[in-house]
Amino acid sequence: MYAVTGITGQVGAAVARSLLSAHQPVRAVVRDRAKGAAWAQLRCDLAIADLADVDALTAAFEGAEGVFAMLPPVFDPAPGFPEAVRFIETLHEALVRAKPTKIVVLSTVGADAPQPNLLNVLGLLERALSDLPQPVTFLRAAWFMENAAWDIASARSGVIQSYLQPLDRPIPMISTDDVGRTAAALLQERWEGQRVVELEAAQRVSPKILAAAFAKALGHPVRAEGVPREQWESIFRGQGMQNPAPRMQMIDGFSAGWIDFKDRGAHARKGAIGIDQAIATLIQRERA
Repeated sequence: MYAVTGITGQVGAAVARSLLSAHQPVRAVVRDRAKGAAWAQLRCDLAIADLADVDALTAAFEGAEGVFAMLPPVFDPAPGFPEAVRFIETLHEALVRAKPTKIVVLSTVGADAPQPNLLNVLGLLERALSDLPQPVTFLRAAWFMENAAWDIASARSGVIQSYLQPLDRPIPMISTDDVGRTAAALLQERWEGQRVVELEAAQRVSPKILAAAFAKALGHPVRAEGVPREQWESIFRGQGMQNPAPRMQMIDGFSAGWIDFKDRGAHARKGAIGIDQAIATLIQRERA
């Protein structure tokens, strides 16, 4: 049995689908039984647990051959990531108590970056789980291609606003479906100790390449337009963010190149989905 957290999101769902397609039993870890109904129909075992409830989370992990563990997304953290730190402590305690055979943890490119930025929270997660006695894989995934869903409306008008700059600089990206498939495959592998697995698409993506993918999917020209950095804070605060600095620092890191795989992905695993396919899928889903 493989316990999957985050199963109601894109990555967790992709992990579960991949395991099920390999005829592996899945335990869906959900906070609300109603949200697990679709997975129950697929004959998944259901475990009702909140990341803040160490007893429920322990029960969800007990007896598992493997656990896919991830944190809820952190977009607007308070200084020091206090909410995420509490989740990390609970997750660690549950894994210590439950003693699953092996663990795959969703992390990110840049988790090891020393500069302050939004992705530091995954560095905290890696360090906290590094003392577990079981085999642990930290899956450091690139920037999600599906983040481009926020750009669909503007792309329809012929332009996408980019915070990543310069516009022709490619960065490592990956589809969430590839992340899920890779995590499911890792769960079924045998290894000893701890390891880091990096994952990105075969081709890196710049804002201009992203705009071209939208143009191809929509059938009309689309261009990328840079958002001046001096406008970022007011824009993000206008969107409701209370602490935009970590997000701004993260974007700076990708743009400047200090958020990257150490060897620019030379030894990273490569996903099968390219940006054209990912954007076409996003457009199809919106139209459905």
